[in-house]
Amino acid sequence: MPKQPEDCASMADVREGVDAIDRALVELLETRFGYMRAAARIKPSRDTVRDEDRKAEVIEAVRADAEARGLPADKLAAIWDQLVETSISYEFEEWDRTRA
Repeated sequence: MPKQPEDCASMADVREGVDAIDRALVELLETRFGYMRAAARIKPSRDTVRDEDRKAEVIEAVRADAEARGLPADKLAAIWDQLVETSISYEFEEWDRTRA
């Protein structure tokens, strides 16, 4: 179990923590992409895959959460923009695959 950031005393401690967080993030992304597969299965038509209103809602929620936590909100919003675009692309692929 890695140390909490405030308990790190060396760069090895920091790297161990960062590596653990990266693995956890990939695990969470695996679940998120599972939801994209579910969306592709559930959505009735391909033209419903992209939802710009929902995209804006998700990114704004991340921006607000980041601001409340004192994190770089604009930079995290940009990361989430890329994540959502990647998710949409994946969902299109899944939509097409399940109807081929």
